[in-house]
Amino acid sequence: MNRLLPTTLVGSYAQPDWLIDRPRLAGRFPPRVRARELWRVAPEFLEAAQDDATLLAIRAQERAGLDIITDGEMRRESYSNRFATALEGVDIDNPGTALDRSGHPNPVPRVTGKVRRKHPVEVHDVQFLRRNTDRMIKMTVPGPFTMSQQAQNDFYQSDEEMALDYAAAVNAEIKDLFAAGADVVQIDEPYMQARPEKARQFGLKALNAALDGVTGTTAVHICFGYAAIIHVRPEGYSFLPEFANSPVRQVSIETAQSKLDCAVLQKLPGKTILLGVLDLSDMTVETPEVVAARIRRALPHAPAERIIVAPDCGLKYLPRDVAFGKMQAMVAGAAIVRHELQG
Repeated sequence: MNRLLPTTLVGSYAQPDWLIDRPRLAGRFPPRVRARELWRVAPEFLEAAQDDATLLAIRAQERAGLDIITDGEMRRESYSNRFATALEGVDIDNPGTALDRSGHPNPVPRVTGKVRRKHPVEVHDVQFLRRNTDRMIKMTVPGPFTMSQQAQNDFYQSDEEMALDYAAAVNAEIKDLFAAGADVVQIDEPYMQARPEKARQFGLKALNAALDGVTGTTAVHICFGYAAIIHVRPEGYSFLPEFANSPVRQVSIETAQSKLDCAVLQKLPGKTILLGVLDLSDMTVETPEVVAARIRRALPHAPAERIIVAPDCGLKYLPRDVAFGKMQAMVAGAAIVRHELQG
């Protein structure tokens, strides 16, 4: 990517109402076990419907002018459960319970045996994306630490041992995604922010294991939770500088809703920053000038050559017209700052 201040999504785009029951989706915590009742299309037509919705998401991103395209995660009930429930060693029919990042109990996969990847989970998704756009593409996978925190451990001696087996599954998946045509693979690790003490104990070890032998461009996304569900934002990250020594090349952070002090970016020298500049708690579409001002806040602390412009988090819970408007504003805001920098 030679363009200064390229634009991308974190991962998800707003799913159509005809595909998924959006009020039901928004009225609960993100599902950790399967939630097939959310889909509005009969099972025998669901895959075709998800393909159609993915095409709409791709075209929306292209029309808005994004440089790096995702599949919008149209086939997912949540960012993590599609991958997490496809693994061996996990009993999804008799779920366990774990506390969500808000402190509420949520049904989760119950680990009853050794966690292993049985088969590729998202390879079809990245192949479909590659066939349907000529732009750079990114695919997202849930991180091993986050999956270990979204499970009930009824098998392993320790959560660290479990996280390392999740890491082996993620590692195999990432390598297959690059082989299938992904330009960037992003690992979603929001629970490193939610549970920083445990993350320091074994989260980075698991992330590094997931990246072992991976040569493609990788990113990690860490956030404060979906704005639609987690309403209070801390002033800063409890886990971020720790990524400085990780092999991951890009770090995705949110700065808009939290009004983050961007000085923290100085603690990530050498990393490309996926800079979150869209406030997803506000259904008002930002003006390009507001987006540009949020980009400028980061420039004293990270060179423009190391910044990719993105939303704070996934657009999954936004109305589709708001999601599209915010994408357009993001692209226009990046263009303002790019013009200023390049004269």
